[in-house]
Amino acid sequence: MLQGTDIPWLRGLKEMRPMLHLLLPLTIHWIAEEMTVSVLVDVTTSALCPGDSTCSKAIYINGLQQTIVGVFKMVVIPLLGQLSDEHGRKPLLLFTISTSIFPFVLLVWRQSEGFVYGYYVLRTISNIISQGSIFCIAVAYAADVVSESKRAAVFSWISGLLSASHVLGDLLARFLPEKYIFAVSIVLLIICPVYMKFFLVETMIPAPKDDQESGFWAKIVNVPQQRFKSMRTAAEIVIFSPTLRGMALVSFFYELGMSGITSVLLYYLKAVFGFNKNQFSELLMMVGIGSIFSQMLLLPILNPLVGEKVILCSGLLASIAYAWLYGLAWAPWVSYLSASFGIIYVLVKPATYAIISNATSSTNQGKAQTFIAGAQSLSDLLSPIAMSPLTSWFLSSNAPFECKGFSILCASICMIISLCFVCMLKPDSKSSNDIEGSTEAPLLNHS
Repeated sequence: MLQGTDIPWLRGLKEMRPMLHLLLPLTIHWIAEEMTVSVLVDVTTSALCPGDSTCSKAIYINGLQQTIVGVFKMVVIPLLGQLSDEHGRKPLLLFTISTSIFPFVLLVWRQSEGFVYGYYVLRTISNIISQGSIFCIAVAYAADVVSESKRAAVFSWISGLLSASHVLGDLLARFLPEKYIFAVSIVLLIICPVYMKFFLVETMIPAPKDDQESGFWAKIVNVPQQRFKSMRTAAEIVIFSPTLRGMALVSFFYELGMSGITSVLLYYLKAVFGFNKNQFSELLMMVGIGSIFSQMLLLPILNPLVGEKVILCSGLLASIAYAWLYGLAWAPWVSYLSASFGIIYVLVKPATYAIISNATSSTNQGKAQTFIAGAQSLSDLLSPIAMSPLTSWFLSSNAPFECKGFSILCASICMIISLCFVCMLKPDSKSSNDIEGSTEAPLLNHS
């Protein structure tokens, strides 16, 4: 539980000052990504299933994409976290954030079936590299410059900025003509790495290289050995800490349910209630506006009073209600009621990051955050295997009984399991078993 002597949300704002040049381009990046979400459903459905409101092909392709991304993210995210600990946060942020530009270039060029398939290929590669890793490396950057006692407030502000970016992105999608959305998104996505290149300050001191005098082939042989050793260290950090081990299970089951719902939700709403870009944007904006309040104001105030565990439990309960209402929705307005629970369940992420960060040493922030994110990627692999065919089946005329949201109700079981693991969790500070896997140290650290 965190203690503070001043206004909590203001304290979080003060702690954000050293990260201005990180958060400004990230906010622009998130806006650019979000403004494409609602229109992508219409574009892909129109290209793959012309004239139809329900498109099983798009649902299956999205499920396949999520599965492939999940397979590779299990390795890529921990690897990027290790590299950020060893070589610095800035080069890894520049690399990951740049990959999002290329998929949307195809949709600006043309939105035919072939180009949509090309978009899915490039987007899959981009998601493998950037999805989850950008936020994890940003959290590790924050841990470099913020003292342990103030991290929950800072993480909640970062998550709040993510929500604010989603609101602005949804507003742009709501009022911009569809033909300009992808072009504007590309311009914003290009601005981000350019800004980071010139203004972002590195926070890590790279460790001296032991093999500087080695020959070329010796270096080639050493690379996989170093990666394996670093991966093993990251696994030991998580496995030997009861808190981190428990949070890995919590994150896995929560993401298993939530990623499954997210992958099919917009297609479900389009098929059942005929929602289009405008309704999607309204739902996303409603959640985003409430999330800004809950993450930037509510969480920093509540955290010193009740602690991260209570906040995490509340968020999981809200996610369960969110799933049940969507799964049983009998009228369009129920979807808006369900979306309102997003105001609370968004607190799951910052509470999770705070618990993980507080149980990890400063030199292993990237390893711990991204190793657990890699475990979450396993859920991204598994959830579409069940959710895509189950959703298509219950949306079709061959469903065994009338419950179009049955797959969403099934996904809520995973959130219930996650809640059970949280109830058994005993958050503590840095574990004595936390292994110092590297000699890098934060370059900036403001106590």
